[in-house]
Amino acid sequence: MLLLLLCGATPGVCGQAEGAVQAPAVPEWAQPGSPTHVQVPPPADFHRPSRNFETPIGVFQGQSDVGGAVVPGSGSYDPGTQQYTIRSAGYNIWYSRDEFRFLWKKMSGDVSLAADVNFPDPKGYGDRKVVLVIRQNLEDDAKEAMLGEHGVGMIHLAWRADSGAMMKDAQFRFGGTLAGVKAKRVGIEKHGDAIAIFVSLQGEPMHQLGPPITLHFEEPFYVGIGFCSHLPATPDTAVVSNVLLENSAGNVR
Repeated sequence: MLLLLLCGATPGVCGQAEGAVQAPAVPEWAQPGSPTHVQVPPPADFHRPSRNFETPIGVFQGQSDVGGAVVPGSGSYDPGTQQYTIRSAGYNIWYSRDEFRFLWKKMSGDVSLAADVNFPDPKGYGDRKVVLVIRQNLEDDAKEAMLGEHGVGMIHLAWRADSGAMMKDAQFRFGGTLAGVKAKRVGIEKHGDAIAIFVSLQGEPMHQLGPPITLHFEEPFYVGIGFCSHLPATPDTAVVSNVLLENSAGNVR
């Protein structure tokens, strides 16, 4: 009888399990671009703490939900296929802060990182992206350089020159006879303070794509792979395979 009275007097008491936690609301600025909405940068003081897990996974030392997307992500590794499956929501890896699942290793010195990229769901949001990243730390607004491969096939070299700064990038779109082609393999290299990206479109030897940028990282820094659905509360999945990670430059292949 008491339970019935409570349910009648207090709407919602019986509709929510005790101790249930509701996900934070998605701010309007974080909604993806559409014919009726333009995604804009987050407020300058907006941050969410990252969720970090220092459990080894494949060649990486740990993984994080950088920026604490409202739906937690996940990462798994199959040693038989050498595939990392990354599931993540997150509004973007852009502007002055990021939200994405990141598999990482602490490193110093020069770095070569390369991988094959695949999006299992062909109907995912076009601007979703797999990233190969060098980050100063695991905060959502960290200095970083990254190669991003988007669901529509665009590849870019992007960087945040300092903590909290707006991202800049050089974009590469493949048209003409290569329209609709997605790169088979991508890579990023750190040689001193020079950061460059590499690509193999159809299985040919990897070649540098565009000029390098100059960006200095204090040691140690974080290197790894990540994914963002570009939908703040809707996860998607990417598969990253045949990862090469070496503590030297000139070995992207």
